[in-house]
Amino acid sequence: MKRGSSVVAAVLVSFVAIRAEAKSSKTHAPVPASSSGACADAADATIWISPRQPIAGAPLHVFAVAKSGDSGELSFAGADGKRASLTVTRRGTSPVSLSADVASPRAGRARVTWTRGERVVACREVDVVAHAPRPAAPPAKVVWESARAWDRRAEDFYSAWIERLFDAPVDGSVDFRPLHQALRDPARNVLYGYLGLAEDDPKNKAAIPATPDCADLPYFLRAYFSWKLGLPFGFRDCDRGTDARPPRCTTFYSNEDAPDARAGSAILPRVKAFLRQMSNRVQSGSARTALDDSHTDYYPVKLDRASLRPGTVYADPYGHVMMIVKWVEQTHDHGGLLFAVDGQPDTSVGRKRFWEGTFLFTNDTKSAGPGFKSFRPIVHSDGAALEPLTNEAIGGAADPAHAPYSDEQAKLSTDAFYARMGHLINPAGLDPVTAYGETLDALVEQLQVRVGSVDNGEKFMRENNNPIVPMPEGAKIFETTGPWEDYATPSRDMRLIIAMNVLLGLPARVVQHPELFNLGGRKPAAARAELEALHAKRIGERGIEYKRSDGSTFKLTVADLLARKTSLEIAYNPNDCVETRWGAAPGSPEAATCTRHAPPDQQARMAEVRAWFHDARRPPR
Repeated sequence: MKRGSSVVAAVLVSFVAIRAEAKSSKTHAPVPASSSGACADAADATIWISPRQPIAGAPLHVFAVAKSGDSGELSFAGADGKRASLTVTRRGTSPVSLSADVASPRAGRARVTWTRGERVVACREVDVVAHAPRPAAPPAKVVWESARAWDRRAEDFYSAWIERLFDAPVDGSVDFRPLHQALRDPARNVLYGYLGLAEDDPKNKAAIPATPDCADLPYFLRAYFSWKLGLPFGFRDCDRGTDARPPRCTTFYSNEDAPDARAGSAILPRVKAFLRQMSNRVQSGSARTALDDSHTDYYPVKLDRASLRPGTVYADPYGHVMMIVKWVEQTHDHGGLLFAVDGQPDTSVGRKRFWEGTFLFTNDTKSAGPGFKSFRPIVHSDGAALEPLTNEAIGGAADPAHAPYSDEQAKLSTDAFYARMGHLINPAGLDPVTAYGETLDALVEQLQVRVGSVDNGEKFMRENNNPIVPMPEGAKIFETTGPWEDYATPSRDMRLIIAMNVLLGLPARVVQHPELFNLGGRKPAAARAELEALHAKRIGERGIEYKRSDGSTFKLTVADLLARKTSLEIAYNPNDCVETRWGAAPGSPEAATCTRHAPPDQQARMAEVRAWFHDARRPPR
């Protein structure tokens, strides 16, 4: 990813809710809007300003967020009284956000106004200082202070921040390795340099690194956002569960714990130590907790648009975790989309669309509580200690900021879950041909991601003189540590096989569930025949390209890969050459460049567990 100019990188420090400044800042308390010219946020709309302390001559960023509604316009009146409309970028529907830059504000009091037509939605006054203030000393007894609460405005900002961080055109890609490529891009991260500590500056050796895997990714982003804005954050110790029960959690840790004494008195080392502690404790079991368990970091929400916001996580039954980043509305021209991001063991972060090939769901697995979940709200208890809310306390009269707890997903069959999500994404139903095209697109996206994953494994093997990567026993092939976790692809390949099955089964699905499609008066059987003919044509037109062991490129169509589906059941081992990992037949011209094979004992073990991949069902943990 390209970074912004050096000037912007140096001075575009991120955001503060000017509604409620941290204790160290000097912002005037808002007063209700009136004809006298005083201004404030509305009940459901907030203007946020970057940096926390704007500096004369340095770029100032405006970020306006509302729960819903039309976007509107932004204007800026500087200390000299001159008023200017701003060039606005609009994103999202719930929440909706507007962002704009002021290139070089003058010292003094400035005002930002958000309007919709003639109506003022919100406005904010902010003091622009002539020189950057000295950073405040860190708190002595806690990692960071919880100066604010997770109210609706903070939650809306969090969702809007997540959407902007991973924004890309619908037909584009999002790919970072590692996450701090996004966080260190001020054009994406509106919290870049928020505290004025060069905390995101790659030239600063003390800058915060961000290298989370799939389980850590939502935690890291929530912790990072909480630290920047002075919000409470916490996590629990959880086990991995058993074959008969989901994971359970115990000790709760938070930002108001005593900092690690070994980190010293500077804030960045202390935050780094806290984030390391978090990364060492959270794992896939943290998201797979039972849906009715209150002693967890996440809680399940209802399947509706109000609850499934950017920042909501998805935990599948087998341990993979994704996070919603964007909704795309259905129109007459295209179907709706729900996008999420996930992390991988190799520290890459990519964007995925919701479909059955990526969001696995079943309630038949006793070792998991799967589905969409939100971070459990954390509040100060009567004794002033931070404490997570119970399921029953979330979303009620005393907590209107959060989606209520819901056990809806626990009552859904696999088929009913996907039908429910299909209605949310495409409420008007999809034309079968459109549905097929989007399913094929999703499969090709998944294949392209696998190209990168296999290439990463090849690079590791070349750079390390082709070592023998140890293979775990049994079900541990899906979760382990070291090079196998980083470069083997058993979980990804099982998802790929499931995705292939979904594409192959789509024509029959039109007959089985005609209510999910807009058939335009056609009989389901006629639509099925049309899709079967389309499928035979399109799978020969789409495909991928990979590099063989000698560096030459080789093209495979989707038809080729569907024909190799059984070969892909044992193609996840990084000790095998890249040709084998793409299912090349032994002795074929394609396989002639292969120079590396998995040891015989590993091949025998892959054969023993091959049925899991053939049946596309992971074993219980």
